[in-house]
Order: sequence, then C-alpha cells, then structure tokens
Amino acid sequence: MILVTLGTQDKPFVRLLEAVEKQIENGTIQEKVIAQVGSTKYTSHRMQIIPYIPVENFAHMLEKANFIITHAGVGSIIEGLKKEKKMIVAARKKEYGEHVNNHQEQILENFSQSGYIIPLIDFDKLGEIIKELKDFTPRKFYGNQEKFIQGLEIQIENLLND
Repeated sequence: MILVTLGTQDKPFVRLLEAVEKQIENGTIQEKVIAQVGSTKYTSHRMQIIPYIPVENFAHMLEKANFIITHAGVGSIIEGLKKEKKMIVAARKKEYGEHVNNHQEQILENFSQSGYIIPLIDFDKLGEIIKELKDFTPRKFYGNQEKFIQGLEIQIENLLND
C-alpha cells in the first residue's frame, strides 16, 4: 500500500493527486493507494480518498505503507521519518493557490539535502522517482524535535519577513 498524505491544510493540493493518479493509470503504481487529502476536493476511482484520518489510524497506515508520497509539511515528514519510511515529498506553491507562500520549498530542500527524503520538483517525473525509490535509503532520523522546531521556526519567520 502507498500512503499519500496532504496533511490538514485548508488549501488544495490537486496537482499532487493528479500526478499520483497518472502513475496509477500508466501502471507505474500497481498497488493500493490511500490518500489522506484534508480539505482538498478530489474524486478518484483508482485511489481511496479519505479527508481526515484519526491519529491512531494514521499511525497504523504509516506502518503498513511501503512508501509515502506527501506534501512538504514538517509534521507529515517527521512522522514518516520516525517510522523509517521512504518518502517522496512535494512542496505546495503559492502560485497554484496551494499555500500562502512558498516556504514548503525550503522545507523540501532542507530534508532533501540532509538525505531524508526524495524531492518531487517536476510532477511529470513522479514515475521515474518512484522507480528510483527502490535504491534510496533514507538517512536515519534521530529526533531532536525541540531544537529542530526552533531552527525551522526561525527559517519560516525569515521567509515570511522577506
């Protein structure tokens, strides 16, 4: 099973769901896909769409997932890393109405450069990235949550003030 999670944002992220659906259609993805979509309105006959998943159930789905495709939300990424999951991560973008600014690009870059995740920049290349995922070993995550959050808050504050 592949878990797609868009977090609980009040902004849509249809682009990511369409990219996943395309990979199901062309056969790159052949296993069951469960998508936790938050407030994103999306209908699919190929994916199981769930707006919000209770925390206990979400943890169970993370455990069961072969890999995760997610937005660049810190909470979603950290939860996947704690479960030692391979993750493909995409940033929501302001120009598509997916967020209020482009701070998720910085989050994506930081986790990618640290070797924790594979970034999805070009959504048309999702199929290639899924194939590359087999040879990807994510860096082991050692939680230093408090210090990490402080640093991230500083980075986000700097981005918001630019």
